[in-house]
Amino acid sequence: MTANVGLTTPRGSGTSGYVQRNLSNLRPRDNSFSPYPTDSLKHRQRQPNAEILEHDRLRQIEVQVFELRDKLEDEEVDEEEIEAQTEALRRKLLENGENGGGEGGKGKKGLKVHQVHELAKAKIEESERLRRALGIREDYEEGGHWKRGEERMRDAVPEVKYEDEVGAGLKKERW
Repeated sequence: MTANVGLTTPRGSGTSGYVQRNLSNLRPRDNSFSPYPTDSLKHRQRQPNAEILEHDRLRQIEVQVFELRDKLEDEEVDEEEIEAQTEALRRKLLENGENGGGEGGKGKKGLKVHQVHELAKAKIEESERLRRALGIREDYEEGGHWKRGEERMRDAVPEVKYEDEVGAGLKKERW
């Protein structure tokens, strides 16, 4: 044992008593500097991808058309009649989707976890409904009232100006 480091005696410890420096110990750094701007720390709503939403909508239409086709084939309907009915259903569903009669009223409850873009769209619609119900402005910034309070406090405190005069040193003037 050297310089009061380690065990007083290695007896009964199951070790040789040799002391090593801990190389994995990291010293804390000065956290005054943040490499990330403060704007990135704010919560931002995830925007859904419109192309993925459109693809999913068209896919659901094709699923319904295929189900009709399968049902008609089981009933042994003529191929031309199947084509006519499926094409009519496809046109009707596409027309409904373009006019806004699609999945707009589905909400978050009918969606699964893996449907992230649909969930994001539903969350944005829900937030918008809540904002309108509570009467919150669109340009509202979270924590803005604190910033305005700080600005008022800064304006209320008079500034101090230091000037260098000849032979008199520093002089304080209140504005």
